[in-house]
Amino acid sequence: MSVDGEAVRVTTEAERTDGPGWEVDPDDDWALAAVATVGRQLRLRREASGMRVGDFAVAVGYGADLVYKIESGRRTPRPEYLYMADEVFNAGGLIAAMKADVKKVRYPKKVRDLAQLEARAVELQLYDPLHIHGLLQTPECARALLPMRRPAYAVDQVEQFIAARVARKEIFERNPAPELSFVLEEWTLRRPLGGEELSCATSLSTCLRRGSCVTSSCK
Repeated sequence: MSVDGEAVRVTTEAERTDGPGWEVDPDDDWALAAVATVGRQLRLRREASGMRVGDFAVAVGYGADLVYKIESGRRTPRPEYLYMADEVFNAGGLIAAMKADVKKVRYPKKVRDLAQLEARAVELQLYDPLHIHGLLQTPECARALLPMRRPAYAVDQVEQFIAARVARKEIFERNPAPELSFVLEEWTLRRPLGGEELSCATSLSTCLRRGSCVTSSCK
C-alpha cells in the first residue's frame, strides 16, 4: 500500500530484494553524511551482535545486497527497515529513532528545498496549465504522470518522487494553515490517464475538503 514519509507500508517481493530505500544523490553532501552515519551505526550494531550480513538479511526479510548498500551509505533506509532492525537488535527504540535523521534527507535536495519553502509560506497562489498541481495529486495520479516525463525517470526515481509529493501534503495539516489558491485548466481535470478508469479530477478531493483552499478552473 502507498504511504507517506511516516507510515509503514507493505513491501512487494521485488522491494524486499532491493527496495526499502533509494540511492543517495552523490552531489548531496548533507544526505551523504546523514545516510553514511545511519549505515555505520547499523553495521556496528550488527557486528556487535555477532550477526553476519546474510543472517541479518534473513531476519529483516530483505536481500543481503540491499543490507550492504545501506551499511555502506549508498542506500537510504525507509522507516520500516529501521523498525525491523531495532527489533532484531533489541535496541529499545534507538535505531528506530534514526528515522528522524533519515526523513530529513530521504528525498532529493530540490524537493526538500521546495518543501521547506512551502512549510514557511503563509499564502500560496499556484497556476498550472498542463497538469494538476503536485500538492493536489493522489499517488495514483502522480504514478500515471511521472513516467511520461522525458528523459524518463528510472522506476526507483518515480517511486521516490511519489513519496515526496505525498509527504509535501503535510502543508494541509498546518495550524494555522496557509491560504492556498490553485488555478487549473479544465482539460487537466477531464483528461484520462492510464486508461479511462483514472483521471486526476479525484486529486482535488483533499483540497476541497478544507476551507482554506480556493480552486478555479479555466476553460
